Amino acid sequence: MLYAVSMKIVVLGGAGQIGAPLVAHLNRLGHTATSIDIANGGNHDLRREMHIWKDEIHATEFVFFLAFDVGGSQYLAKYEKSKAFLDNNLMIMFNVFHELETSKTPFVFASSQMSSMNFSPYGVLKRIGEFYSQSLDGVVCKFWNVYGNESTPEKNHVITDFIDMALKNFQITMRTSGIEKRQFLFAQDACEALTTLMDNYVTVDRTQVYDITSHRWTSILEVANIIGRYTNSKVVPGIQTDEVQQNSLNEPNGNMSNLWKPRFDLDMGILELLMMKKI
Repeated sequence: MLYAVSMKIVVLGGAGQIGAPLVAHLNRLGHTATSIDIANGGNHDLRREMHIWKDEIHATEFVFFLAFDVGGSQYLAKYEKSKAFLDNNLMIMFNVFHELETSKTPFVFASSQMSSMNFSPYGVLKRIGEFYSQSLDGVVCKFWNVYGNESTPEKNHVITDFIDMALKNFQITMRTSGIEKRQFLFAQDACEALTTLMDNYVTVDRTQVYDITSHRWTSILEVANIIGRYTNSKVVPGIQTDEVQQNSLNEPNGNMSNLWKPRFDLDMGILELLMMKKI
């Protein structure tokens, strides 16, 4: 384990649904974690040549690269084929990878299980990020449908979206029939997986990709029913099919299995998120 002592760490995308709890988690562990996120102000905009975030990358000992223009399936369906979406993510990657190259700072790049889906612009962009990362000897992880507290309703992922509907209207109106299946991971488990990769940075095989997931398939309808049961809400399935992932079921690898395992099953994670939302 390389990073057992306190370190300076930068989290790019540190105000997001993984980034915000990761910053808190790292600080609890005794590290000094700095959040760089456009939500913190314009001088944190990774698309721009701002010195504040560049200086932070050069002054830190480790970087978690989570920043991306992304949201849930509704957001991707609306924006991922737009020029602005492509520009935003290409500029973020170009600027950040350049600074990581010149600073030589160790880093983990957060990709997505959608990086193997060539029909998705978002997936292709994440795949480009994987190539960049491996060319710089960084660690690449792939997240599978992480859920946690989100502050921008337009970008809500499915579990947060369902919870917000249930708490507001006591009804979950689904956009699809819900037969499609996903693997879900609670944000706190994602944070612990990321710190595990950091702690083992020297020994992990950086030519490999590390899938971070629960390894359990659950239908969207089952997710809605769990939330409906806990909130006493009616579940109304839709008739559409999934428009973003197109029912793709690629299987995760087991490269994390000897390093980390999730602590939260889906019911536990949903209950934790419900408690956060009700506070």
